[in-house]
Amino acid sequence: MKKLGIILALFLAIGSILGACGKKEEQASTSKEADSKDTSYTIKVANYYAPDHPQNKALTEKFKPLVEEKSGGSLKVEIYENNKLGGEKDFYTAVRNGTVEMGLPGMIMQADVPKMGAIEWPFLLRDFKHAKAVLDGPVGKELTDELASKHGVHPLVWSANGFRMVSSSKKVASMEDFKGLRLRMPNTPVFVQLGQLLGANVSPMPLSEVFTALEGKVVDGQDNPIGVVRSSGFYEVQDYILESRHGFTPNILIINENFWKKLSDKQRKAIEEAAKEYSDYEWKLSEESYEADKKFLEEKGMKFITPDDKFKKQMEDAVKPMYDEYYKQYPWAKEMVQKIKDTK
Repeated sequence: MKKLGIILALFLAIGSILGACGKKEEQASTSKEADSKDTSYTIKVANYYAPDHPQNKALTEKFKPLVEEKSGGSLKVEIYENNKLGGEKDFYTAVRNGTVEMGLPGMIMQADVPKMGAIEWPFLLRDFKHAKAVLDGPVGKELTDELASKHGVHPLVWSANGFRMVSSSKKVASMEDFKGLRLRMPNTPVFVQLGQLLGANVSPMPLSEVFTALEGKVVDGQDNPIGVVRSSGFYEVQDYILESRHGFTPNILIINENFWKKLSDKQRKAIEEAAKEYSDYEWKLSEESYEADKKFLEEKGMKFITPDDKFKKQMEDAVKPMYDEYYKQYPWAKEMVQKIKDTK
């Protein structure tokens, strides 16, 4: 009996030890699982486009749902369109500072990163296909190489705003018509100089102020792709569009560098994959929307002026001094222009 009691006691002791080990393993497993779970974040994405612009359609229909799905719900995306978080300068600064996680600026950074501005140099890109090939290839990567080190933002993908044209309350059908035209341009050196060389009196201002300036006749016209003319309602206060295609403006989807580094590999992959799908979709929407936008604006009473070859050449000749200046100022400029022209 004594032996039986000792054996029973041993079995109970062993069972207790095994139970304790199992509990520790379970706790360790639970702890490990908790450690591997991604931290949840809400990502604010700021831009200056109207809600129905191709940029916001692509952000809403592709980027937001794909990030949330691919991150397993650990990332939530909130889109702040139409200057809700301030104009381009405001929200770009906020992304740099990290108070806003992501943004979709134009080339506002070119004052500090001059290469970024090269893509907007006049009459350089031929069409949407050429523009996408340039920006999605080695040139696009080279343009963004200094963004993280100089501005603390991580570039994700390029997208299209489109080819810029002049909308105006006065007809512009010749070089003579540019003389004295009070023309709004973005507050970037390339566009200010371009407008001046064409003969206009240039008033730089952010997009958020343009409608009021046009309505109040502070300016006679402005330059933008026609998708912006439609989505921002400029057709209500403008009569003409000159299809000058004098420059191409892209956007770049950026994320604060420090925030980017905090994300897990899975979260970064989710954002990169969603960004690629957003970009491809947005390029498609932008290119396809041109004819639809043109038809809409014509129905609203706007008259389109297509420059003939002579007028086109006159505009191109007028801005040649810009290239002479760039080639003197930037050692990389001539090679960059040639790389862009050679891209197929």
